[in-house]
Amino acid sequence: MNEESHQSMHTRDVGALTHLPGIERAGVGAIGPTGRPLPDFPEPPLLTSHGPARIIAMCNQKGGVGKTTTTINLGAALAEIGRRVLLVDFDPQGALSVGLGVRGGELDTTIYTLLVERGHDIDDVIQHTRTDDLDIVPANIDLSAAEVQLVGEVAREQILARVLRPVIDDYDVILIDCQPSLGLLTVNALTAAHGVIIPLECEFFAMRGVALLVETIEKITDRLNPRLTIDGILATMYDSRTLHSKEVVRSVVDHFDEQVFHTVISRTVKFPDATLAAEPITTYASTSTAAGAYRQLARELIARGGAA
Repeated sequence: MNEESHQSMHTRDVGALTHLPGIERAGVGAIGPTGRPLPDFPEPPLLTSHGPARIIAMCNQKGGVGKTTTTINLGAALAEIGRRVLLVDFDPQGALSVGLGVRGGELDTTIYTLLVERGHDIDDVIQHTRTDDLDIVPANIDLSAAEVQLVGEVAREQILARVLRPVIDDYDVILIDCQPSLGLLTVNALTAAHGVIIPLECEFFAMRGVALLVETIEKITDRLNPRLTIDGILATMYDSRTLHSKEVVRSVVDHFDEQVFHTVISRTVKFPDATLAAEPITTYASTSTAAGAYRQLARELIARGGAA
């Protein structure tokens, strides 16, 4: 192979690398999977103190779009860079708890207890995970009864905000993993939150519900929580080999522009494997592209002002 051919192949290889979703430090101006120049998100400065926390709801009324995966792995990536993070399992399925090795079904007190019974201390319900600076308020199937029990409560939309208030100053970020619906629990999460992250599966059918969700967020902002903002829409389950995934991302960017994160989360078998191991991708497969994508998302969120 002559030198010119070798140089040509090298150029093509570098060009291909800059288009890999989630790649770190691809270079300022490289075109990312969203079709926009990929910024170089700097390493965030270390914090000299902690709190008060910014509360972020991970929300989409469609199931299976990566809410729980993103809550776990974004939380772990933020903890990795020195942020104290509390995860709130707000889905009766309890997948967030299971994904971090917490057996919610065996617990006497969970987020459900805090919502429906007075006199409980949230510090007694918080569980430490195997990841430093990453804690969780677990849930189990009991939470499915909460919506019915809260209907008659005064200021029922603000109960989660009251539950979280005592620990706001102990954390830098609180991530709420919402259930796949727009019921009273999700309204509580949006009323308690400062921001919303919307994970969006790279499928055209998944896009149809985003307009409804955005409309709901606008109603919450108008009537219950004027501070609420959309921190970003996160494309998940991206497959760079398919035209379909690329077209979905392009369409989302066309509709929502800068509200779409530059970071894109690709499909990989490592996510279910990490769930089975009950640990975040950042420790289960630390050097993987998937782990790199969530570290990039953590930096991007901080750069956007979505976290300290």
